[in-house]
Amino acid sequence: MTEKISILIVDDHPLFREGLKTIIGRSRRYEVVGEAGSGQQGLEMALKIKPNLMMVDLSLPDMNGIQLTRKLRTELPETTIIIVTMHAKVDYIAEAFQAGATGYVIKESAAEGLLKGIETVLNGNYFLDSAVSSQVVKTLMKLPRREAKITDAQYGTLTAREQEVLRLLAEGLSSRKIGEKLFISPKTVENHRANIMNKLDLHSTIDLVRYAAKLGLIDMDLWT
Repeated sequence: MTEKISILIVDDHPLFREGLKTIIGRSRRYEVVGEAGSGQQGLEMALKIKPNLMMVDLSLPDMNGIQLTRKLRTELPETTIIIVTMHAKVDYIAEAFQAGATGYVIKESAAEGLLKGIETVLNGNYFLDSAVSSQVVKTLMKLPRREAKITDAQYGTLTAREQEVLRLLAEGLSSRKIGEKLFISPKTVENHRANIMNKLDLHSTIDLVRYAAKLGLIDMDLWT
């Protein structure tokens, strides 16, 4: 029998946790192995259980979901994280992915999109709720240009491997998936990502995607 994928839920609303468990229970592949009502409790349980995947709310009583995600990325780099929240603002979404989450689901549409989101991130890809994906693209296109003009000369400062990683990151692939494609470790991918952001003076995933789109490295339709 195939071992089930373990899931830990962190949300301070018991009724919503029950709702998530009901949705997850529709698939025999997944098993909820724990639930927590605060960030600290969720962190302690995660370190003990080491789940395959965690669902984290942004609004927690002791720390926000972004802070918890950062801690989890440091302590449990192999655990996949999906943010499940009522917040649909682009700033929250960008910060969540920067912190290390690979999925973002809006609570209102969780019943329809949750299982798809789980499957997507477990396959090594990013998942963005369809309820907000078009909003993200519109916001990206409206963002003002940076004062320092982006030039091909800047792109030329990247090594060949960094250019590969840049394109794959902009396409939405996770560090694990990029590592598999390029036959390098996720940690090496993260090191390349840090070098890319530093060389190009980029400060967020949003900046990285806009840069790649302006150079024609990716199709913005990938983000719709």
